[in-house]
Amino acid sequence: MATIPITKRGAEKLRAELHQLKTVDRPWVINAISEARAQGDLSENAEYEVAKDRQGFIEGRIQEVEGKLSAAQIIDPTELDAGGKVVFGSTVELEEEESGEGVKYQIVGEDEADLKLGLINISSPIARALIGKEEGDVAEVQAPGGLKRYEIVAVRYL
Repeated sequence: MATIPITKRGAEKLRAELHQLKTVDRPWVINAISEARAQGDLSENAEYEVAKDRQGFIEGRIQEVEGKLSAAQIIDPTELDAGGKVVFGSTVELEEEESGEGVKYQIVGEDEADLKLGLINISSPIARALIGKEEGDVAEVQAPGGLKRYEIVAVRYL
């Protein structure tokens, strides 16, 4: 099985979700099913159907999260020594050449990506354009609005 890169923070987030699913959501849905069963005829019991659907979702998500954690290659960005190169987990400050607008991104795994928080997926076009570059280099990214050029202002391992 191929390993999936994930930051330490991302792995902790998945572990917290798994704990929530197993200790809160699963017992709740089991209780909801038993209460719905107590109401009698299951063939016309909407509460029972909803609870069973919810149980299926929860069990599926538990399997998915456990699978991701078992295949995870956990990377702590603070322990990286990439010699100033942009790698998975690094935080990169960029300046768009045309507008001069500055942005800051951390390159993370698929499950951690959240553009509003500046967390970009390792497989996104901008992350792929940045990987392997250093401060002062220029990365060209094919964006929906056309080609954008970003100068790498700083690379940090936070």
